[in-house]
Amino acid sequence: MEQEHKRRIRYAGTHPKNYREKYKELDPEKYRADVDKVISSGKTPAGMHIPIMVDEILAFLQIRPGQIGYDATLGYGGHTRKMLEQLQGQGHLYATDVDPLELAKTRARLGDFGPELFTVRQMNFAQLDEVAPGERFDFVLADLGVSSMQIDNPERGFTFKQDGPLDLRLDPTGGVTAAQRLRELDEGELSALLTENADEPYAGQIAKTVTRIFKRGGSVDTTRQLSAAIEDALSFLPANERKEAVKKSCQRTFQALRIDVNSEFESLYAFLEKLPGSLKSGGRVAVLTFHSGEDRLVKQAFRQQLRDGLYREIAEEVLRPSAQECFQNPRARSTKLRWAIRG
Repeated sequence: MEQEHKRRIRYAGTHPKNYREKYKELDPEKYRADVDKVISSGKTPAGMHIPIMVDEILAFLQIRPGQIGYDATLGYGGHTRKMLEQLQGQGHLYATDVDPLELAKTRARLGDFGPELFTVRQMNFAQLDEVAPGERFDFVLADLGVSSMQIDNPERGFTFKQDGPLDLRLDPTGGVTAAQRLRELDEGELSALLTENADEPYAGQIAKTVTRIFKRGGSVDTTRQLSAAIEDALSFLPANERKEAVKKSCQRTFQALRIDVNSEFESLYAFLEKLPGSLKSGGRVAVLTFHSGEDRLVKQAFRQQLRDGLYREIAEEVLRPSAQECFQNPRARSTKLRWAIRG
């Protein structure tokens, strides 16, 4: 039976406004010139992710042909491809990701690297010791940021800038959504969550407003409903300060909920604890962090493991992306790179 031809979705005007209409950005391999134009203007095209601090990471990891490596957070595969190229067809790279939707796309995107060189598994990096049992790695990379593809897609609920279900799960096939989690928390618990996970200065006001909505029979099931609640909670601020404060509190609140829903701190702690035992002597690890909570965990773990003799050297100061990179990719601005070398 002949398959029915389906025309792509058309949009009105000169630029697409709906995420699903961005056919050029969502198929970057086919529309390379259009994607390059978007990137050169200092924006990240919808549906793709620009890898951060690639040159600095490769310079530190010093990957050589024949080595065994691990990319803990596959994402769009930008860092992964560069590391695979460094192996020059010799050695092996293992990669994991918890997001089954993006993992399938990236696996296809990196299909030119065969199974003899590249292994992909849907796993949380907290399961580091199960990625390649009996194997120790020469190099490890963990990019702890949420991928742009996840942020851009309103159906995933990672951004307050577009309306969508308040989900925030990295693996949308299981677990509790952020909307469900909010209903489970009382005012004190929500306030503590916002403070601990994102250092939110208005945690008390936001928690009070959200829980009051539930008490009155309302709902906070969408990203717009949550951002509206935050705006209401900060209505006491002077008008000239309110807009920027609401924006930052929205960013922190969504971050705090995402961390909680995905048990991100627990997973990172388990990963850092297992990491030295998964590295060869002289093995190198680079970690990209994007907010103070996870950066503190990495810094404290590396320092303690240095004192314990597990690492022979760690980064005393963080490395940051250049001003030029931050212009070309604004999502790189909060990035910190920490590294360690196994004893």
